[in-house]
Amino acid sequence: MTVLTALTTNFYNLNTIFLLLFILLVFFCMIYYVHDDEQQIIRKNQLSKLPCITKNIWENIVFSIKVARLTPREYIPFFFDLFKKHGSIIYFRIMMRNYVALNNPNDIMVLLSSTKHITKGPEYKLLEPWLNQGLLTSSGNKWRSRRKLLTHTFHFKILESYISIFNKHSQSLMKNLISASENHGPIKDINSLVTLCALDIVCETIMGVNIQSQEGKSKDYVKAVISVSSLSIDRIAKFWLWNEKIFNLSKNGRDFHKSLKILHDFTENVIKEKREKLDSKKNLVNENGTKKIYSFLELLIDVSKENPDIMTDKDIREEVDTFLFEGHDTSSIVLTMTLIHLGLNQYIQQNVRDELNAIFGNSDREARLEDLKSMTYLERVIKETMRLYPSVTAISRKLKQPLYLEKYTIPANTYIAISPHMLHRTESIYPNPEEFNPDRFIPDQCLARHPYAYIPFSAGPRNCIGQKFAMNQIKCVVSTILRHIKLETLGSQNDLIISTRLIMKAKVPDLKITSLNNNNNY
Repeated sequence: MTVLTALTTNFYNLNTIFLLLFILLVFFCMIYYVHDDEQQIIRKNQLSKLPCITKNIWENIVFSIKVARLTPREYIPFFFDLFKKHGSIIYFRIMMRNYVALNNPNDIMVLLSSTKHITKGPEYKLLEPWLNQGLLTSSGNKWRSRRKLLTHTFHFKILESYISIFNKHSQSLMKNLISASENHGPIKDINSLVTLCALDIVCETIMGVNIQSQEGKSKDYVKAVISVSSLSIDRIAKFWLWNEKIFNLSKNGRDFHKSLKILHDFTENVIKEKREKLDSKKNLVNENGTKKIYSFLELLIDVSKENPDIMTDKDIREEVDTFLFEGHDTSSIVLTMTLIHLGLNQYIQQNVRDELNAIFGNSDREARLEDLKSMTYLERVIKETMRLYPSVTAISRKLKQPLYLEKYTIPANTYIAISPHMLHRTESIYPNPEEFNPDRFIPDQCLARHPYAYIPFSAGPRNCIGQKFAMNQIKCVVSTILRHIKLETLGSQNDLIISTRLIMKAKVPDLKITSLNNNNNY
């Protein structure tokens, strides 16, 4: 009976899927052949001049299905081949959407440097159930006013106050690495340990709450963060889940909203508690009498007191959720890949350690801001890591007005896609692009390179507001580890398996570590 039920259910599900696809196809055909007005004719004429890979409705359908069926590991090779075949600009349709992919720094500069083309693509719309209209997803006047309000919350004095938090959680990660490699065994899941460290850092700096995820605490919250991030990114790749109703009915949608409730409830409770404490002025100083470090959330609450009409509790929550998402997922993958490449390149690792020895000597003191500024070689290592493995694998925009490139005019209502991952591996810009070489970021090399040929934090007016925060965090974590641990990656660069979504994921080789502390106090 169970087998019969399962077969019936599978048959029903398959028929439902085919029916939905048929309805979508009929609807698509009807829209495709509607009568064009004058503006539509001009628009089609402009698009027709672009190198196109979906010249008719059949190619459109085949291409849409092919892209939807790609695994995360297949995206980069698939689109690399398209650029090799068609050049640095490609036009294609996915269902009813017109996309143009750019891979030339000159064209990318025209788009990203403009204050007119700041509306994010439709993929970001799918993040709104979680992030609402925060800095990442908003556009127009709301984005401009919000960006202006938030800029001062990343002032260097405020960033400096976070260094002690970076140090604390970096040391916890170091201890966990040593613990995980007891009996000199390899660490098989370095990314999980690094992700928990990044989550601890971002929760304490952004929300002012130490969730102690590295100590095994706050398991439900940690699980919810990972779940919502993964399901949001997964949804973007599957066009049948773009529809809100279909997504909400799916298992992915049900799991997403269940985890989302945990996150939103947690954030709302933290905001309420922080408001009460700030109103009572009980947390202006620490127990030892020193001035308390202000979290990003507390700074936002201060902003809301000065601007109550444009920074409500709902606005605060969407910004806290935005920086939680952007802060932990993006930095954790850069940290993981930096550690893996240092383990692959012993000469480079020793160069970093020599730089750290020159800064710290035999001292066990924590890193200070001036120390992080002095880590110029380590910064080049991190930049080269972000060249090969930018955490954000794609940037998209929706054109509200035409984009005028050197050779083409791209009409309004077209979606533009840029992949930093592909741009950073363009051989004409980066000779031997697969080689890990920090010397690419020697100052003279950088000055000779197109300013929009390296965009790990995007560029122009919508560049990442937290890039200095991220660089300081990564420097602090890596330097803390290398002062006490030798890294050895058990594999090669070819063993790194990249999965490309909105945020890059990677399967990495095992990591062997050796403590450099004779007394092993850590």
